[in-house]
Amino acid sequence: MNDPASPTPETQSVEFSIGFGDSSISARAVVPRGRTTITELLPVIHRLDSALVDAVAAQAVAEGRTISCKAGCGACCRSLVALSIFEAEALATWIQGLPEAQRQELARRFDLALRSLAAAGIIDRLVDLKPGDPQAEIELNTDLKRDYFYARVACPFLVDESCSIHPIRPLICREHLVVTPAENCYDPALHEVIKLEPPLLLFPVLNEMGARVERDGRGWIPLVFLFAWMEAGAHPGRRISGTGPEVLQAFVSRVGPA
Repeated sequence: MNDPASPTPETQSVEFSIGFGDSSISARAVVPRGRTTITELLPVIHRLDSALVDAVAAQAVAEGRTISCKAGCGACCRSLVALSIFEAEALATWIQGLPEAQRQELARRFDLALRSLAAAGIIDRLVDLKPGDPQAEIELNTDLKRDYFYARVACPFLVDESCSIHPIRPLICREHLVVTPAENCYDPALHEVIKLEPPLLLFPVLNEMGARVERDGRGWIPLVFLFAWMEAGAHPGRRISGTGPEVLQAFVSRVGPA
């Protein structure tokens, strides 16, 4: 599993392996030689994640199954997306670099989504969740996620039922692969939805690292809170920094089986 980039005087190639059960995955990545942060290393993590997901998808296709996920099917884009605080930082930087008109349009979309979720009673429940509260975590994984989905509020980044930030989309979105008919995804309470699981899930790793940085938080925010989160001007990635190889190792050392 190789990073397609080639080393430059400012970067270096690093080989590493990730173990899970009795197996392991060997990989190579090109990372900065000098000081970098976990947020700045996200493109490398995204490429690693894409390689894992692509391998699972290729195996499914070889077995005669069809991957339903594609542009134009935005059913899952009504889900509660757990955006790690590092991915939030990266998206905030990207948004701040957009032309003013595009930033304003995104702000309008986020505001509309928040208003719609508030009307459905979802926002208060998200705000009331307490980090470290086991009962809150149980609700988050069941009732709240279900009710959020059935509120039918589209992700603000969804345009014409396709992801407008596909190359930089969150890890949790990258790791969502379905092999049942796409129409099933619109009402999973009534129809079977079969998801493929990569051998390793990387989004929980970023969330766990974020929780350590926040201390009293869970390390992620609902994606729909992104614009509100941006107002604080937070830079959590700076709390996990070092040379490229050091930061990559800090991440890889936390990766375990899905």
